[in-house]
Amino acid sequence: MAEQLTEFNPFEFMETQEEINKFLLECYQDDDPNTFVTALGQLVKLHGVSSVAEKSGLNRESMYKTFNGKTQPKWDTIVRVMKTLHVNMSFA
Repeated sequence: MAEQLTEFNPFEFMETQEEINKFLLECYQDDDPNTFVTALGQLVKLHGVSSVAEKSGLNRESMYKTFNGKTQPKWDTIVRVMKTLHVNMSFA
C-alpha cells in the first residue's frame, strides 16, 4: 500500500498569531495576488472550513469556492475571514 501525501500547510509550524500575521503580510506583498489568497485558504483549512464559515457568517460552499484557486474572491469575504481568524496586518 502506497503512502498518501498530505498537502504542506506552513501554518502548522507557526506558534503565535504574530508569526501568522507576518507570514500573511509577506504573501500579500508577493507579486502574485493568488499567493495571499492561497495562504489564507491554508489558514482556513487549518481552523476548519465549516468552523470559519459559521463564525464569519459565510456559506461553507462559498468558502470552498473562495479558496479553490479558480475564482477571484470578493474583498468583503477576505476581510470577514481575516477578522474571524484574528489576522491583523500592518502595512508600512
